[in-house]
Amino acid sequence: MSHTAPPAPTTRVGFIGLGSQGAPMARRVAEAGYPLTVWARRTASVGPFTGTGTGTGIAVTATPADLGAASDVVGICVVADDDVRDVLLRDDGVLAGMAPGGVIAIHSTIHPDTCRDVAEAAARRGVAILDAPVSGGGGAAERGQLLVMVGGDERDLARCRPVLATFGDPILHLGPLGSGQVAKALNNFLFTTHVGVALDMFAFIDRLGIDRAAAARVLAHGSGGSFAAATLARSGFDTTGLRDAEPLLRKDVGIMLDVARTAGAAEPTTLVELAHHTLADLRDGDGGSALRASTL
Repeated sequence: MSHTAPPAPTTRVGFIGLGSQGAPMARRVAEAGYPLTVWARRTASVGPFTGTGTGTGIAVTATPADLGAASDVVGICVVADDDVRDVLLRDDGVLAGMAPGGVIAIHSTIHPDTCRDVAEAAARRGVAILDAPVSGGGGAAERGQLLVMVGGDERDLARCRPVLATFGDPILHLGPLGSGQVAKALNNFLFTTHVGVALDMFAFIDRLGIDRAAAARVLAHGSGGSFAAATLARSGFDTTGLRDAEPLLRKDVGIMLDVARTAGAAEPTTLVELAHHTLADLRDGDGGSALRASTL
């Protein structure tokens, strides 16, 4: 008995932002059979998508506008607010080429106000915006297990959900445009405080004379553990990766506190102080220390 293969997806997808997280997201889209178009500022970023064995139907365009013209859904995974504005709003940006009825999902972690500003410009062209920041890193993207936090119209999400599902699980709709960014900023704000707790905790463990690796194994199965503590343990208690991420964490903590001020929400003083202390510690670290000094 023969089996007919399911039809290939027909939604045309564009993707900009082929970094350590965006590249595996785009590859998952291509591997699911979606016609994929990519663009990047640097030729090296699109190189892996132009060779053999990268999936069918992958095209590289000269400008973001050309990508917009070739896409029904576009994913944006660049670093910062100005980068999002640039690739979408410049003269040869995505919006200059995208036809009415298209949807853009912003996977970058940016200020919710930026999403709303971009959405106003997009609406004038009949294009919808979703804010859909992600969490989990490149490994989760490769496994199709990124957390996707979505703000925007549910109907637009319904149109994009099959594309998002190629790299995301769960996909959570959190409310109107900007809600996904608030959730992501909150997540990263709390992660920053958890890093500070974990650093102090492992320094305290050292002073107690307990093997920190053994303690980490206990915490991995106990109620006192955290994702930050597990991250430190997996790195061999090397904070290099966290120090490298400090500018991004600082940006996201700043977004969270600005959102709180705008909303008139009282800041959680203890958490704010811990976040700032942790960021300062990561920024000013000596570069070789695995943990805070044991005299803390």
